[in-house]
Amino acid sequence: MTLARAARVAVLAAALGAPAAAARAAEPGLEAYERGAYPEALMAFRGAADQGNRLAQFNLAMMLFRGEGVTADPAQALAWLRRSADAGFPQAQYNLGLLYERGAHVERSQREATAWFRRAAEQGHAEAQLAVATQYFLGRGAPRDYAEAARWYEAAAEAGDAAAQYITASLYERGTGVPQDLRRALDWYARAGRQGDLAAQEKAKELARRVGAGD
Repeated sequence: MTLARAARVAVLAAALGAPAAAARAAEPGLEAYERGAYPEALMAFRGAADQGNRLAQFNLAMMLFRGEGVTADPAQALAWLRRSADAGFPQAQYNLGLLYERGAHVERSQREATAWFRRAAEQGHAEAQLAVATQYFLGRGAPRDYAEAARWYEAAAEAGDAAAQYITASLYERGTGVPQDLRRALDWYARAGRQGDLAAQEKAKELARRVGAGD
């Protein structure tokens, strides 16, 4: 199991906006990981994880999944990931949701996946917001609810996710889960386009002509 979206422990730790105290406690492990000293990083993360540090618990889990500095141990990795998620760490909650979504190392459960995605989404985790929106849109692990899907897609869009911006634009264009609003659709297509989404750029041009023509 690669958990491709969690590419590197140190990069994740820097990107998650972890509390300063948690980041400081995990810092020795992060420094060792950056040097490629995986056994040292593993030991440092384990020490901090045993003290209840959520960031260290998550990083330890990722190393155990990937077998960095130690033989891969998915069972232990899952246990540490769950501890971090239960303690409220959003990246751990999102990754646990991915495992349930895919049925990797746990029994597949879309209901559990949706629940974990939502917990992370409520803490502002953009990927989780996109994931839970899709669950509601498809009626997967939760009743189909276009309005709830639209709410979470737009939250991810506000956080800067280009895919969510395109989807949000299409929802406003069609009036799916939100009142139809071509000007808001145009704005979201334009935002996605500014991030290099070529399809969004074309949609923005098309919609600009429609709005200008009073469609």
